Amino acid sequence: MKRTAQVETLRKVVSTRLPTSWGTFQTLGFVRKLSNGSIENALAIVLGDVSHGTPLVRIHSQCLTGDVFGSTKCDCGQQLRKAMELIEQEGNGAIVYQQQEGRGIGIINKIRAYALQDEGADTIEANEQLGLAVDLRCYRQCAEILRHLGVNSVRLMSNNPEKMRALEEMGLKVVERVALMTLPTDAARSYLLTKKEKMGHMLELV
Repeated sequence: MKRTAQVETLRKVVSTRLPTSWGTFQTLGFVRKLSNGSIENALAIVLGDVSHGTPLVRIHSQCLTGDVFGSTKCDCGQQLRKAMELIEQEGNGAIVYQQQEGRGIGIINKIRAYALQDEGADTIEANEQLGLAVDLRCYRQCAEILRHLGVNSVRLMSNNPEKMRALEEMGLKVVERVALMTLPTDAARSYLLTKKEKMGHMLELV
């Protein structure tokens, strides 16, 4: 089940430098207003001029537990840092960071799902037991942000085929999929296996 609310507006509201461990990126802030009146925010973190050629791009959904707290229950934080490292090496690329925590269910529901996983449910079963969809994310705004940056084709850093399909449906050309392979932790292995077997993620687990 996907969200069907349509975008009314997508506005860039700020742009500034962001010094990081992987170099100084340009960060652009976007506000997205939906037809139901709700507001979503998103960031584009850009290195170099991505309006020419086929830049490295990652669509990254916010993961407070992994990105900020270093949770080992998932590979999200590792993937984000790997993407920034690859962009630094390339000297050019962009990350679109969308606020769709827990595949769109929000941080509190995500923690509730974690509790159910501790009782034996997998990541999909936990969402279903909470009466929530497996994945509520929408990637339309990500494609629109990339268009705003002048990007028409990408080398997409992702293991998720749904992101590839979504960008292509929005008219962006995915020239290459760049795998983001990280060393799975013991705590994340079951989660990653579920994503591979039930959600079709392109993962090689050893």
